[in-house]
Amino acid sequence: MADDIRRWSDELARDPSSLVFLQLGESLRRQGQVDIALKIALRGLERHPRNAEAHDLVARIAVDRLDFSRALEEWETVLRLVPDHVGAMKGLGYVHFHQGRFDHAEAYLSQAAAGGAGSDVSNALQTVRRTTGIAPTWTGDRNPLDPQRIFADLLLDDGQTALLLDGSGYVLGGLYLDSMGDDVSQDIGAQLSGISDEVERSMRHLDIGSWRSIIFETHAAVVAMAPAADESLVVVAASRSTPLGLLRRLLDRCAERAGGWLDGGRRP
Repeated sequence: MADDIRRWSDELARDPSSLVFLQLGESLRRQGQVDIALKIALRGLERHPRNAEAHDLVARIAVDRLDFSRALEEWETVLRLVPDHVGAMKGLGYVHFHQGRFDHAEAYLSQAAAGGAGSDVSNALQTVRRTTGIAPTWTGDRNPLDPQRIFADLLLDDGQTALLLDGSGYVLGGLYLDSMGDDVSQDIGAQLSGISDEVERSMRHLDIGSWRSIIFETHAAVVAMAPAADESLVVVAASRSTPLGLLRRLLDRCAERAGGWLDGGRRP
């Protein structure tokens, strides 16, 4: 990847009008260098203002930077240029879903599905419809009857999964499904046992305050973690193609749900 970035950077330096900025910007985005990626994408967009893929790249970078207004604006521009652009429909659907505008989300994801999008869009569309129709069964105090389903209505597609662990790695709620659909929650909990203490020690050593979240990438997924009440831990995983901004948004929503669930007296 480093060699590709160097090669693309050299090519762009030789020819500033080259479309190689698309590959370069996307690679930098995936490496988490979103500020540099944005600068490159915007320079490319200045030279190619009617290039739909340039606007799409800026939108994905905007999501990573939690700039959802800019993302919506750019994806809407993509659809004006290319009305059947599935990526823009999918992106608009995801952002609208995470902002709670479920009708808009369903409309865009339906268009993407009709345009031949993959199974992830079909699964996302089913999730949106479940959220607006048949939601998980809740008790009167807004706590789900089934601890495994506390995050069910927040997860947009089958590539997303979430867990709530106590300080010892015991699974309090949620599910962690592997690529085969098997529940590996207990194994994940055991592997993450004590990780909050390790992170806190590192933060004290670096003298940078209390930790609020961590995001890292594995060969199979991107994973985000955040501390919750009573030394518990929220863990969210998604496919590697998920924009980091959406993953952070999902982590925030799951952490908020976990806090409310714990405060409601659902601790075992």
